[in-house]
Amino acid sequence: MRAGSRPACASWAEYGPAFFLRKTISVSELHKFIFEGQPVRGSIVRLTDAWQEILRRRADNSETGAYPVAVRELLGEMAAAGVLMQSNIKFNGALVFQVMGDGPVKLAVAEVQSDLSLRATASLVGEVADGASLEPLLNVRGGGRCAITLDPKDRQPGQQPYQGVVPLQDAQGRRFQKMSDVLQHYMLQSEQLDTVLVLAADDQVAAGLMIQRMPVKGEANLAAATESESAQHDAIGLNEDYNRIATLAASLTRDELLTLDVETILRRLFWEEKLMRFVPQQDEESPRFACTCSRARVASMLTSLGAAEIEDIIAERGSIEVGCDFCGQQYVFDPIDAARLFTEADKLPPSSSAVQ
Repeated sequence: MRAGSRPACASWAEYGPAFFLRKTISVSELHKFIFEGQPVRGSIVRLTDAWQEILRRRADNSETGAYPVAVRELLGEMAAAGVLMQSNIKFNGALVFQVMGDGPVKLAVAEVQSDLSLRATASLVGEVADGASLEPLLNVRGGGRCAITLDPKDRQPGQQPYQGVVPLQDAQGRRFQKMSDVLQHYMLQSEQLDTVLVLAADDQVAAGLMIQRMPVKGEANLAAATESESAQHDAIGLNEDYNRIATLAASLTRDELLTLDVETILRRLFWEEKLMRFVPQQDEESPRFACTCSRARVASMLTSLGAAEIEDIIAERGSIEVGCDFCGQQYVFDPIDAARLFTEADKLPPSSSAVQ
């Protein structure tokens, strides 16, 4: 962006008072912004319908049931963080955010595509206490790890996904208790970026605020600086403007992040800053749930088992239930559905249990 031009931004002054009125949010949203003249960028996400769909599918699965409260909060924070990270990179592919460890949560995964479609899942191997922090969930004996993988959509022959891995503890061995601390550590270790993250999730909303320091050199929205000034500004932890804004961002509470709309949050935190928001374009993607499972894929898998085996399962159980290992969606095939797998559909009566 050229200095002085604002093709996709608008200042606070350009919005009327009605812009700040609290509203009921039903669609997931992502907002990005910069601080004019400062080496700082930010983004805030609120996952509502997308997050609720992830929880609904898991809760409706008769084999697994709903996630425990602490796991729902962990997975929601990961989903929000995944969207924030994916939105800040120019990458055509999936960002896969994983934490794995030696606690009752064996693995938790949030996957976000470049169009911001997302899904998330967790595998449990033990009882989870309400209110459990990151350590008792994943890092009981210090074996927990966080991995972020960038998997290109059109991978070239021999091309491997990029992956960065960090432990769930700092260089002094202090174990992290919050997912935001893990990711701030990851950004410093892998990307050399000062970052502050505030994450929160409940049964209705998964949300996150991310503030990052940008390199001074090459950023047209920043004032000209000498080489010595640039070196000082780019030094990790030394930029005063970033530190001031990061302190303001870190003051955001969990309840505020979950209950207040984006406009109110940004106005309360940064009302003294020259904040410029990027106005979403009409064709710009919003975060939304999407899983690659489908009834057609399950049908194809069942067909590959052969008619004899399918008939044996129907005879024993009365129907076939298959659940997606990732999102938990269950697909039920009654005897008519099972027969349809191996017979022309137009010769059979309508199914009584088809689930789309």
